[in-house]
Amino acid sequence: MEAFSRWCEHEEVDPAVLDHRQARAYLANLRQARYAERTRARKLSSLRTFYGWLRREELSCSDAMDAVAGAKTHRQLPVAANVDDVVAMLAAIDTSTPEGLRDAAQIELMFACGARIAEVAALKVTDIDRSQRQVRLFGKGSKERLVPLHDRALQALEAYLDRGRPLLAEQAKRSSSQLFLSSRGNPMSADSLRLRMEDAVAAAGLSPTLTPHSLRHGFATSLLDGGADLRSVQELLGHASISTTQIYTHLSMDAIKEAAKQANPRSGKAD
Repeated sequence: MEAFSRWCEHEEVDPAVLDHRQARAYLANLRQARYAERTRARKLSSLRTFYGWLRREELSCSDAMDAVAGAKTHRQLPVAANVDDVVAMLAAIDTSTPEGLRDAAQIELMFACGARIAEVAALKVTDIDRSQRQVRLFGKGSKERLVPLHDRALQALEAYLDRGRPLLAEQAKRSSSQLFLSSRGNPMSADSLRLRMEDAVAAAGLSPTLTPHSLRHGFATSLLDGGADLRSVQELLGHASISTTQIYTHLSMDAIKEAAKQANPRSGKAD
């Protein structure tokens, strides 16, 4: 990674928006430096892994490294949750308990507003505006944005705030303004919230590839499928660059292609 960073600096390349021409130029640089084939392969593998992580964290949408040197890997588009997934998760949660009300509210909230798991963990009770039917989120760089809440999400949050959270708060040694509390009344971390969703996914018998980020992806994809423009989706997701938002157009187009394939009677293989 250090060698790649030095090369980018020398060539005045922005690694966040690396294109295919630049990726090929870096590969040529490795060849000119007379690195062994195995060493070149290892360096490229590390960079593909790194860029895969950048895409998942929405720090870059570059897939240039996946295309160089005849790489067999393909760009990993995020898994998007759909309404059926959410319904199944909610059905698997026991909402007769304060913890269940909390978990249901978390899932409804994330699917309704496309929040990152870290943003959800940072929420305070006062960030939920019931009268205006919206949530205030603080994204990367503490950038604030307001996202509207639909009826089901608001109802789930109100049930948790009115009947679940007060019981959890009673267990705490000290009061907290955080929205989501543990069984002991303590603020829940992003990892704790992630584990609660993983439990719901497992209980519903869904694929373990469904993660909190899948709810964010599902939110974005449903907006685009519904005709929302890319700039509006960018604002709702809190993306600094619209190039990051554009990855969801691929997800949406994949769904369109699959639907067309299923609907076309001549889409099957020829006899």
